[in-house]
Amino acid sequence: MTQDEITALFDQQAANYDNQWVKTAPIRHCLHLLLGSLFAELPTQAKILCVGVGTGDELLYLAEKFPEFSFTLVEPSGPMLEVCRQRAEQEGITFRCDFYQGYVESISTEVLHDAATCFLVSQFMLDTEQRRGFFTEIARRLKPNGLLASTDLASDINSPEYQVLLSAWMNMMSSAELTSEVIERMRSAYANDVGVLEPSAVATIISSAGFKLPVPFFQAGLIHGWLSRRV
Repeated sequence: MTQDEITALFDQQAANYDNQWVKTAPIRHCLHLLLGSLFAELPTQAKILCVGVGTGDELLYLAEKFPEFSFTLVEPSGPMLEVCRQRAEQEGITFRCDFYQGYVESISTEVLHDAATCFLVSQFMLDTEQRRGFFTEIARRLKPNGLLASTDLASDINSPEYQVLLSAWMNMMSSAELTSEVIERMRSAYANDVGVLEPSAVATIISSAGFKLPVPFFQAGLIHGWLSRRV
């Protein structure tokens, strides 16, 4: 799928996105718990760039845990970003947020950030150079030694281990009350429209984009997470 097609897909899902994935929330909660510990030594008034923020789960977690952080929120899907904005309004944190509909390239490099998050975004880029360029654009918007916490679906898809993880992953999707049609569509997408690479290959792409060697800090099924530091 093209970027526009992926954005259109998330446009369609925005209204029901959080309800659809409520039963998989423990994965996000664990990720956020670790994220909080990773960002604990940032400056008290750190500025955070959230790339592909979606409906704003990591925003709400970080905003509560670090009450003086401010946020630059980037999301190509207008409906998803609107849900994020509404949630921020409900929590009374919009004064700490700048909302941008679009891609990370649209964010100015004049004001640099202390850290960035990028959860389950780069996996939609099948071309390695495009993916490297994506992480390079994030690096350009971070201060030297700024942190990047990122996750992507990752596995050696030709290995027996992948088949075990994929089966378990699809069983989990079933428990989230997704229809069999949606699950089969996801299975097809993983094979054709998602760049599921070996974890070491994803780490290599990140490190070649202006970051020090990424450190694995999280795994839940097919989701892997890395903490990287801008060179």
